[in-house]
Amino acid sequence: MDLRQLEYFVSVAEERSFSRGAERAHVVQSAVSTAVAKLERELDIQLLDRAAYPIALTPAGTAFLTEARAALAAVRHARNSVAPYREQVSGGVDLGTLLSSGPLDLPAALSRFHERYPLVSVRLRQSVAGTTGHLGAVADGSLDLALVASTTPPTNVTLRTIAREPLVLLCRPEHRLGSRSQARVGDLAGETIVRFAAGWGIRRQVDEAFATAGITPDSPYEVADYDTAAGLVRNRLGVALMPFTPAGRYADLRAVPLVQGVIWTLALAASGRGPGSPAAVALADVLLEAARG
Repeated sequence: MDLRQLEYFVSVAEERSFSRGAERAHVVQSAVSTAVAKLERELDIQLLDRAAYPIALTPAGTAFLTEARAALAAVRHARNSVAPYREQVSGGVDLGTLLSSGPLDLPAALSRFHERYPLVSVRLRQSVAGTTGHLGAVADGSLDLALVASTTPPTNVTLRTIAREPLVLLCRPEHRLGSRSQARVGDLAGETIVRFAAGWGIRRQVDEAFATAGITPDSPYEVADYDTAAGLVRNRLGVALMPFTPAGRYADLRAVPLVQGVIWTLALAASGRGPGSPAAVALADVLLEAARG
């Protein structure tokens, strides 16, 4: 039994819903369901009546909820008790961000960071040059940290992986590939491709994938955000390759997996010259913690 199991159980019990409990805990529903089920197995008793609507507590669950709340309150009190003896981290951090953080819930991670380090200000920065611009800014010290779509750091920059997910083909449902369970990059020969701006990590990956497949794509449209790309696809102006997470936002379009997956990698870039300021180190730790779930 660990604190996260208790937190998830309390969230579900108070919200009387796995989905709302997951939203409150800033995690996916499957993580909450798995954690609560594991907790019940460890206790060898059912805590929730899943057949009821909304979800109800069993008698054992009602008793356990009281103790779980008390345990979490005790942990919060214990943490707070050492605060006066801990040097408070303060200052500012410049963090480069992308239009999509993939499966990383960046707002939730920043909320957690603010709770722990209320004296630190975080300035979010975007670059029209995307990943390329962020890597250059980290290298020259303009940014403390940056989320980038890259696995090859330049000199004086270190990368730590945050998340990895496949690129998918985004197309209209009636497109010739829209009914496929999978597609190959080679299947896109002759298609009009909506491309992303030069400097974006995904642009480099897509260009490399087409080169490997021996395709020179017809790309009259170059965009700087996923919504515009999806809009062009929706209006029959081409198809696009994008990471799985942002593609899932467009329910009226089809996201077709690629047979030989092209993997989009989100990494945290930091200066390779040293550990950085205490505030930057603290933010990096929280982002990596959030990535581990």
